[in-house]
Amino acid sequence: MSKLVAVIVALVAAVTQPAVAQDGPPKRITLLVGYPAGGSTDIVARVIAEKIGARLNATVVVENNSGAGGMLAAQSVARAPKDGSTLLFAASNEVTILPALKKKMPYDTRTAFAPIALVGMVPLVLAVHPTSPASTVAGLVKLAKGQPGRLSYASFGAGTSTHLAGELFKVATGVDIVHVPYKGGAAAMPDLLSGRVEMCFHAVPVALPYIRSGALKPLGYTGAQRSPLMPDVLTMAEAGVPGFIVGSWVGLLAPAGTSASIVDMLDRELRAVSGTPETRELLQAQGAVPAYKPPAEFASFIDDEIKRWTELGATAQISID
Repeated sequence: MSKLVAVIVALVAAVTQPAVAQDGPPKRITLLVGYPAGGSTDIVARVIAEKIGARLNATVVVENNSGAGGMLAAQSVARAPKDGSTLLFAASNEVTILPALKKKMPYDTRTAFAPIALVGMVPLVLAVHPTSPASTVAGLVKLAKGQPGRLSYASFGAGTSTHLAGELFKVATGVDIVHVPYKGGAAAMPDLLSGRVEMCFHAVPVALPYIRSGALKPLGYTGAQRSPLMPDVLTMAEAGVPGFIVGSWVGLLAPAGTSASIVDMLDRELRAVSGTPETRELLQAQGAVPAYKPPAEFASFIDDEIKRWTELGATAQISID
């Protein structure tokens, strides 16, 4: 009888015990993107998805879940299964900027996600209308200081990297300029091209055709090194504003609690994909600078960015609630 009881107990335990998660790659992976199809983040995500899928012999699809500045997609991933089947191909807005500036967030970045890798940085170009008397960053600062509160800068919306770049410029140079937020770059461009607003920190791929045609005048680039797309444009540091490195970024995150073996596997595959000439060229075409950081470094980078924007928000009294 004791043997029969033991067998029954073993069978019941086998049936009722939760299945152990597999640490191998899922056969289908969804990359959620919090922005519309056709944008820079979406374009990079689709190339990454195709290449990782081929390496893993898995189906990797990109799903656009745009809205709330990327937060809808981020929130979905935070609640997703912790098996590597649903990942966030993120930009800085939903991971570092909004968490630093909003009092109420649907998730805590530091506890909701397992960082996998930073893929690239996306610096901006400071541009003015071609009729502006300023032809250098120093000239723009002098112009602004001579007319406190008179000059304005456009952004793609409150809390975007273009907004924070403008506020950081004010703090770094001591100028008094007025923020004019728009609903995206397309909405801002007519007023910038007409001179209704004097300046903008703009996404390079969008601004470049206007710069090449002479419709906009570039004064500085917010990357650490000059852009290969605009090699003649000085970095902001070269132009006299040391340490002025700002913009967006793209990277991959999993739900918190995803096993280290899955995170390490995805890091390894993403590193291999990101290192190809094709991927690097794609990043550069989208105005991004390859800047790979593995999980631990990416986690530290996220912490530093949240602290940076929290401090700027307090200094510049930025609130987007």
